Formats: sequence, structure tokens, C-alpha cells
Amino acid sequence: MPSKTAAPATTKKRRAPNDVNRFGLYFCLPSIVIFLIFSVYPVFRTLQMSFMQYKGFGKETFNGVDNYIRAVQDPLFWDAFFNTIKMWGINIVLQLGLALLLTIIFNDMKYRIKGLSLFRAIFYLPNLIAATSVAFLFKTLLDWKYGSVNQLLLSLHLINQPVDWLGQAVTAQVWVGIIGAWMWFGNSFIMLMAGVQGISRDYFEAATIDGAGRWTIFARITMPLLRPIMLYVAITSLIGGLQLFDIPYLMSGTKGTPGRSLFTAVFYLYDMAFTKNQMGYAAAVAFVLFFIIAICSAVAFRIMNPKED
Repeated sequence: MPSKTAAPATTKKRRAPNDVNRFGLYFCLPSIVIFLIFSVYPVFRTLQMSFMQYKGFGKETFNGVDNYIRAVQDPLFWDAFFNTIKMWGINIVLQLGLALLLTIIFNDMKYRIKGLSLFRAIFYLPNLIAATSVAFLFKTLLDWKYGSVNQLLLSLHLINQPVDWLGQAVTAQVWVGIIGAWMWFGNSFIMLMAGVQGISRDYFEAATIDGAGRWTIFARITMPLLRPIMLYVAITSLIGGLQLFDIPYLMSGTKGTPGRSLFTAVFYLYDMAFTKNQMGYAAAVAFVLFFIIAICSAVAFRIMNPKED
């Protein structure tokens, strides 16, 4: 009887879990290094400079919390901060108001509008345009001599003479707020629509069958369930709004004219750091602004997300 030879057993060498984790770390290492160099290190370096008297070059001199005391007591900083609040206030009212209105229209079950994807792209398009281009576009449109806005209003006999939109404090701040709302309402609209589409349709259908109107459905169903998205949009808008710099700077020039009405908090920081070479003080202003943003965000979170009894 022929003898049967057993096939040689093939053994696979299993890789240890530590080896797998090590290879994963190697892939993540470049991103971690870049993050540490360009994100983490600048924060700690700025914190260090905030306790120094430093011009950006030469010797650093430790001066304790003098920079922070100066920032808190500087009326120009607070004027710039409240200018920022005014422009952000106009921005957030228009931005959220328009986004909510469009959400109501596009979410209406009785009058369903087709082509939502196309409208999303159109509304989001201003967010993709560089702030530099937007600033120069509106600066040209609002020119008091040759701007298209004045020419249109004059042709419609709504005004008798050209208006210097950017030469008056109130109108300049209003226009910056409008431009910010135009740039960002598409982003808010997409987020709100995503939140609405995440709500079960059974709620809306049941309410419609019970005879509830569109405003009742919106107030009693949509708005309460949209609270987390609204909270996110409001806080991110607040954080971005208090860091407003590019549009006012480009539309007003280096002094924040007229009457420094477009002189925002970050504009003030930039002026101190790169115009007056007070890097240490500018670093302290950056952290004061960070603490203000953190407090305002916590207050907004508390107001829009109260604890239920």
C-alpha cells in the first residue's frame, strides 16, 4: 500500500499588533509634525511673547502682565472690539435670517421646490470667492462717484445725489455686515438644510394630517429639533465674526477709515504688531481676544442650549 506523505504545513507569520500600530504612526507622523510646528508651537510662542516687551527683533524683556493690563485699559482696543460687534451683529441677523427663510421655503412639503442641489451650489458660491476679490468688487460698486450702486439709485430717482457709502461710519459698517452675510449665508443654509433633512419625515406628515400650518410646523417641530445646528452656526459665526479683518482692512485702507469705524479688534492687533512693531503687546491682545471669544461662546451656548428641568 503506497504511503501517504503529509503535505508540509504552511505557517503564516502573524504581525504583532505593536508592529501594525507602529506602521500607522509612521503614516501619521508627517501630519503630526506639521501640526506641532505650524499650529501648536506658534500658540505657545505667542503666549511667551505676551509677557515680554518685544519689537519682533532684538532683545526680549520680561515685563509680566503689563501687556495684558495695557490691553484691558486701552480705549482704542475696546472701540475696535465694539466696532467688530456691530458689524458681526448685522452679519449674523441677515445671515441666519436669510438662511432660515430659505430653509422654510425649500423644506415646505406643500410647495416642494425642485433643483435643491443647484440652489445649494449657487448660494454657496460667494463663500468660494477670495475675500480680496470680494472687497475690491464691493469697493468699486460702492464708489461714491462712479459706483454702480449710486448710478442705479440715481437712475431710479431714489436718491438726489451720490452717497459716500464708505465715507460715513454707519453706512460703512452696515455694508461690511451685508457683505459678510452675503458671503456666508449659503454655508448656514446648507447646514440648516442638512439638519432639517435629518429630521424624520413622519413628524411633518403627522402634523400636516392633523391640520397644522407651515408656521406651526416650523415653530413646534423644525426649530426645536434644529437647535444643535443653530447653536453650531451661531458659535462658529461668533468666533469668525470677532476675528473679522480682511474685508474692513481692504475696503477702508490701513487706518480703518472713516473715523476708524472699520477698525476691528484683529485690525488693531495687526496695526500694533506690524505697523508699530509692538509684538509683545500684540500677542497679549491676541490672548485677550481669545478669552473674550471663549466667554462669548460659553454665554451663547448657555442661552441657546438651556438646561431642561
